Amino acid sequence: MERYSRNEQALSPEENLALKEKSVAIVGLGGLGGYAAEFFARLGVRRMTLIDHDVFDPTNLNRQLNSYPDNLGQSKVQAARERINRVNPDITVNALSLSLEETNAAEILAGHDLIMDCLDNIPARLLLEKAADQLATPLIHGAIGGWYGQVSVVLPGARTLSKLYHNQHETPSAYWGNPVFIVSAVASIQVAEAVKVL
Repeated sequence: MERYSRNEQALSPEENLALKEKSVAIVGLGGLGGYAAEFFARLGVRRMTLIDHDVFDPTNLNRQLNSYPDNLGQSKVQAARERINRVNPDITVNALSLSLEETNAAEILAGHDLIMDCLDNIPARLLLEKAADQLATPLIHGAIGGWYGQVSVVLPGARTLSKLYHNQHETPSAYWGNPVFIVSAVASIQVAEAVKVL
């Protein structure tokens, strides 16, 4: 298909077709999640579930792909869904404006081939890792702070985030700053790792 022809050579025709059968859950639709959703839409994954309870505020304008002066106060997942539908109307998007909790995580995340951690706090990441582990679903973790970022592929049973964040105190990433180039760079690496897993 011509839409995906420029992905070929890097991805074979068979790999492109395989992506069209995949389903990804993105938890957190701020900086990392907004870019990740865009990249998956352009790659042509079949289905995305977007999960975030938050709305846009003025501090998001410097780095969040779906944030504009005219949609401040609006739902991040709804804005992402609208953009994905414009980029690639063949994708099914389930936009959930809610918080992921222990009581709903398994039900919401079940049935996906991969889960993206685009969250901004350690307790939520650990909850997400636990749910992914229980569902035996690979998790791609991403985090940013200032000029730095990190990405980890967390396979079922590895409990990488529990080890990484063991006894760490929460320090908001805003403490170091959130420049857009780090956000987009880390999201790019997250999606590259996700494609390898898929």
